[in-house]
Amino acid sequence: MSTERIAIITGSSRGIGAATARLLASKGYRVCVNFRSDEGAANAVVDELASSGATAIAVQADVSIEDDTVRLFETVDKELGPLTALVNNAGMLLPQMRVEEMDASRINQILATNVTGAFLCCREAVKRMSTQHGGKGGSIVNVSSAAARTGSPGEYVDYAASKGAIDTLTRGLSLEVAAEGIRVNCVRPGFIYTDMHAAGGEPGRVDRLADSIPMRRGGSPEEVAHAIAWLVSDEASYVNGTFIDAAGGR
Repeated sequence: MSTERIAIITGSSRGIGAATARLLASKGYRVCVNFRSDEGAANAVVDELASSGATAIAVQADVSIEDDTVRLFETVDKELGPLTALVNNAGMLLPQMRVEEMDASRINQILATNVTGAFLCCREAVKRMSTQHGGKGGSIVNVSSAAARTGSPGEYVDYAASKGAIDTLTRGLSLEVAAEGIRVNCVRPGFIYTDMHAAGGEPGRVDRLADSIPMRRGGSPEEVAHAIAWLVSDEASYVNGTFIDAAGGR
């Protein structure tokens, strides 16, 4: 079991997470497809991976809830084996709104999932991977957003701020555990064709903004997944605390 490559991808029942699960499975990883509420979609991803000969499980857990996160990692310990890769992909946004209209409930909901959830998952991964704890090392990739740089004015400043926190988490943790066999890196997607935009109230947002992207198009989940997979892999063995902007030049 110790030679196996085992990955948890949070929020991987759809979009970038599902694309990453497919890609890592194709590279021989045993994969945990984590989901918060859409069990059907998660099981569909697992069935697809299993049909191609991969080993995969679906585990329900809301990463903003500490007990759920602990259970997620313990389930992977038991069913797949020692963790070697974590992709912190779970994230949420809420309908477009100016800061002056936001209440504490909305802000805290965003921060609980996008920031607290990522911290909790990093904590559990480090406990398992760190050579200081008897682990054999590993790789963590955080999924941030180009919004961390642009601020998303008039739309999602709370979401953008949460991703700014992910950037800082990436940098700080990468330095904290670099000597313990763990690499921590980050991918910042731009306008990607996923269902997340519908959650913000504008399913066609990528097409509306395509002309503002230097490459004049939105990106695919698969394009982001390839950046994540490279950072996870041994090909990036000397890459730590680094950011890849997958945003079409934006």
